[in-house]
Amino acid sequence: MPHTITHFDITEHHIHVELFVTDSRGGRHSFDGVLDTGAPRTEVSDKFLALAGLIKEPAKRILIKPGLQTQKYGKLVMRKIEICGHTIENFEVLASRFDGAWGIDALVGLDFFRLFRVTVDYGKAEIVTTPLAVI
Repeated sequence: MPHTITHFDITEHHIHVELFVTDSRGGRHSFDGVLDTGAPRTEVSDKFLALAGLIKEPAKRILIKPGLQTQKYGKLVMRKIEICGHTIENFEVLASRFDGAWGIDALVGLDFFRLFRVTVDYGKAEIVTTPLAVI
């Protein structure tokens, strides 16, 4: 797969993308995330991880520190995750508590961007991603 084109809504405050994850039984779950070049690692909400059956339940005592919108507290290897049309196997993400007001379940961080050439074209409302191994 040389490259993919993912469309996004230019009226949104952030660049939203739909992600998919495959659970241990082969079930496919979709969730909403934003591209975040300020996040060094991809974070996935513990609420989504529990709903998808990837963890038993969210940690009880995790609080979001003042001034932050997420609180990272664990790591999880996703067997299969699909971001911008690319399936990545054994991708380590951070389990995180998200501020509910955000309405998203993931921040796609620089660990994803390091695997792809990513071009954001606001004029066309497109994200073009090409695996670096193909370039």
